[in-house]
Amino acid sequence: MPTTETLALPGLSAPGSIGIDANGIPHIQAANEADLFFLQGFHVARERLFQIDLFRKRGLGLLAADFGPGYLEQDRASRLFLYRGDMVAEYAAYGPEAKATFTAFAAGINAFIAMTEADPSLLPFEFGLLGTKPARWAPEDVSRVRTHSLSRNVLSEILRCQVQGKADHRTDLLRRWLEPQVTPVVPEGLDPASIPMRVLDMVKLATANATFSKERLAATLEDAPKWRSTTDLLEVVLDAQYTGSNNWAVHGSKTDTGLPILASDPHRIHGMPSLRTVFHLTCPTLDVVGAGEPSVPGVMIGHNGTIAWGLTIFYIDQEDLYVYETKPGDPDSYRYGEGFEKVTTITETVKVKGCPDQVLTLKFTRHGPVVHEDAAAGRIYAVRAAYFEPGTAPYLVAHKLMRAKNLKEFRAAAVTWGTPSCNLVFADKAGDIAWMPAGINPIRPNWDGLMPVPGDGRYEWAGWRDRAAAPVIHNPARGFVFSANEMNVPEGWDHKAYPFGFEWVDYSRAKRIEEVLSAVSPHRLSTSRALQTDVVSIPARRLGTLLAGLTGTDEATRAALALLAGWDHALTAGSGAGALFEVWWSRHLKKALWDAVVAPDLHALMVPGDVDGTLAALEAPDDRFGADPAATRDAILLSSLAAAYADMAQLLGPDPAGWAWGKLHHGYFEHPLSFLMPPATAKAWSIGPIAHAGSSVTPMHTGYRGTDFRTMMGSSFRLVVDLADLDRSVTINTPGQSGNPNSPHYRDLFERWAKGDYVPLPYTPSAVAAALAHRVECRPG
Repeated sequence: MPTTETLALPGLSAPGSIGIDANGIPHIQAANEADLFFLQGFHVARERLFQIDLFRKRGLGLLAADFGPGYLEQDRASRLFLYRGDMVAEYAAYGPEAKATFTAFAAGINAFIAMTEADPSLLPFEFGLLGTKPARWAPEDVSRVRTHSLSRNVLSEILRCQVQGKADHRTDLLRRWLEPQVTPVVPEGLDPASIPMRVLDMVKLATANATFSKERLAATLEDAPKWRSTTDLLEVVLDAQYTGSNNWAVHGSKTDTGLPILASDPHRIHGMPSLRTVFHLTCPTLDVVGAGEPSVPGVMIGHNGTIAWGLTIFYIDQEDLYVYETKPGDPDSYRYGEGFEKVTTITETVKVKGCPDQVLTLKFTRHGPVVHEDAAAGRIYAVRAAYFEPGTAPYLVAHKLMRAKNLKEFRAAAVTWGTPSCNLVFADKAGDIAWMPAGINPIRPNWDGLMPVPGDGRYEWAGWRDRAAAPVIHNPARGFVFSANEMNVPEGWDHKAYPFGFEWVDYSRAKRIEEVLSAVSPHRLSTSRALQTDVVSIPARRLGTLLAGLTGTDEATRAALALLAGWDHALTAGSGAGALFEVWWSRHLKKALWDAVVAPDLHALMVPGDVDGTLAALEAPDDRFGADPAATRDAILLSSLAAAYADMAQLLGPDPAGWAWGKLHHGYFEHPLSFLMPPATAKAWSIGPIAHAGSSVTPMHTGYRGTDFRTMMGSSFRLVVDLADLDRSVTINTPGQSGNPNSPHYRDLFERWAKGDYVPLPYTPSAVAAALAHRVECRPG
């Protein structure tokens, strides 16, 4: 029998309950939708108040009030990218229930905050460490934050200018491969080399998480400007370039049950607690289970008993950087058409911990927020983006998706999706499966969107492409649909008449997923589980082909070639060959390639390097490699492999029998405030390390930074839905469902996640009742 507690909650209109199963998944039942989302807000605040409070303050530009001058510039960046439009249109875009849903969700959060005010012992310990308190939510706080939408491609536009301004398009393809193949056209009047890297500062800050250090917390007002440019470029590039996911739906004609199986596992930068949380929400009008972000009501990925859906990023180009010439003697006027226009200036008073209130001056052109001013050059720079439109808050159109009962209703909701642009896969109990892209898509009549453009009126968006005219794949003959962030627009699509974008994630995960889905029949629940946790590396296989005909001139190189020749290309935690390959790939091969064909001052811009671009250059060496390109390429392969073999001897010892990928590659979640804790507490409240398989190019995405091989991004949440028996569906969410170190659900899923295991996701009333470990009976206060 589950344990029981009873709570009286002011704001609740009728009795409800929150049942917690053995794996920390809440099954919330309420008498109506208002109470349902109230209880969801209450529960997420009870389990993750510090996380969602920080999300809100970061998104609204309120960090400096709590944490001091070191956060003033990040507040400026966040406020520049806030939604400032009509809230009536904003709410309407997410459905007729949206405003009431957001209101109830915020009220539930505030109800728990009120409890902490009455009983401070309920307050998460992080607030005490930092000397702060949580703030109340307003309904509009749910949707005004747009910083999760900043995913492409202003960052790449600026880096492309840096590379092509000093080198050429071929060099830039090593940084970011383009598909369909196109040579970016430099807009008339733009000198790519003149775009300074400083333009990136505000964009990086707007996308960056709120980070903590003793130095930043101790910053003075005089120090504040330096925190504008300290954001780690590599982390932002990794997040933008490898934010992705896998999903697929397999038709019943290929499954063992005769009904579809759907799988989805989104990939993002890891944090503690997890970015996502799993919910089961039930009331007379709604019965939906799946995952969402803790700061957002509802479910983004999941099923409602009739349909199931999953999402991955689909790389529509939704951003542009505009470059303006300013009027001599008047830096707040910029050329537009035949004359000049004034920037719109907004001043906002900001509280700053330990300091007098500060006034932030925010500037906007007709296109968007000004992110850099260069008075010496007589220029300003602004970002135009789709996510400033009403109805484009990240993922919130999922409120419509989770109410759909068939493909027609799902498609009608999908064509209103704003940002981030996504691949949606669909399956239902009627037997239908489908794939469709979703997202608002600007029309650029006279440029390709790959470089910044002059803001003088010659490069304007001409409205939005008809989202209903985007492709749909419905019940294909091959028996499945899938996506993994690759360029997956159907063959024959007219990219000139209806373009989406040119920058995608490499094909590696997609090729492996397609390979398995094509080969395995019948497809079972266990097939999807195994595929989500598959660690076969397609780049390793391709490079193995290049190595197959080579011979080493020394013992170490011959030993390295022999070790890789006998390998199955699976990056299991115990694989010595896998360890050698990843050390070669991440620390030696790409650098050796850059040394050969890229100017030294551009190497920092190449990191981490594009997978498809790197493989294309090695598989088809050209004149950049010299008079005998193939011979030079082979020399690069062998010399870098020898260096990697020597590196492995330093890392794991001279005997390859003792090498294992998991001895290097590991999962470790450090509490973000560890530096403020006693060492024993910091260790106890951090999680790991644990040996980890895979890499960023395997379906089990476990991306790492090459410095310490710690998993930094990938899938923290996975879901597999069996439409034939919804109670057989499974999930995982690492390290646990709770952000409270004293909760049994703080770290209980970590080891299962690292090993590729799952927990049940019960749905029917009898299955839920049998799974409950604790029950919270909620009564109106």
